Amino acid sequence: MSHRKKDTDYLSISTRIRAMENRLLTRERMDRMIEARDNGEAMKVLAECGYSEGPLEASLARARAEVFRDMESASPDPRLVEIFQLKYDYHNAKTILKAQATGSNPERLLLDGGRYSPQELWAGWQREALSGVSPAFRQAMEQAKAVLEDTQDPQRADLVLDRACYAEMAQLAQALQSPFLQGYVRLSVDVANLRTAVRIHRMGREGDFLRQALLSGGNVSETALAAARGESLGEIFRAGPLAQAGELGAKLTQPGGGSLTAFERECDDALTAYLAAARRIPFGEETVIGYLYAKEQELTAIRAIFAGRAAGLDGDTIRARLRTTYV
Repeated sequence: MSHRKKDTDYLSISTRIRAMENRLLTRERMDRMIEARDNGEAMKVLAECGYSEGPLEASLARARAEVFRDMESASPDPRLVEIFQLKYDYHNAKTILKAQATGSNPERLLLDGGRYSPQELWAGWQREALSGVSPAFRQAMEQAKAVLEDTQDPQRADLVLDRACYAEMAQLAQALQSPFLQGYVRLSVDVANLRTAVRIHRMGREGDFLRQALLSGGNVSETALAAARGESLGEIFRAGPLAQAGELGAKLTQPGGGSLTAFERECDDALTAYLAAARRIPFGEETVIGYLYAKEQELTAIRAIFAGRAAGLDGDTIRARLRTTYV
């Protein structure tokens, strides 16, 4: 096991992050973007947060790449960034396998931001010479391909990749010897499992189907979650940070019960509340982890605001879709 960095090793980067947090997208800045007369005025608010001019998606992609590069070079342990890059790699794996199965080109759906170049992933996979990736990632792609060929069911193939993604996150958190990061991964698994349970209960497909879809490694055991009836989901999560989300999820499994938007928001807000605790820690790995999460959350909020504006939604409707901010 690798040597764990001391919290004092993060003193310099933590101090810089505290200053950088002043440029994060606050609720007041979000409101100004929502109420802006046009997109040009809304983009001016983003300029205050350090975003470059140009098309929105290109500006967001540049911002994400810059944050990852900055944190990789400045952090005492650059592997902290990988926790937030994994999801892009596994998204690309899903996209590549589905494209291969249908004989289509996946390139327009591939996302930058992962550990591996999406173009090189696609090229290597086509040549059956995938290189420069983790053994776990390679094995997951091969297993998912076999499942897809055997079952013709993309959801089952996706589940193989989801399990591998969360397993890599857990392994990385353990290798970093970071209790804070380990707690984040366990809570992320709980959030994914709660969402899965609600979705499957609403489909009326509990039992074995639910058991097969649940991930391991959370605070709440898969056994308890699989055995629960829809209305008892709230009981299972009542003692933890997902208490409110569990209660809303339980209502959603009943006829005419609750708002899916509110449930999804509560799930995300629980993760934000956990990671926002990093702001109370003067220096350490927590500041880097929290800031990386805050930037990812910020990019999601910006897309939601501009998508709402494009759809002609009123300000209150857009606000209802936004999550609690990190700052």
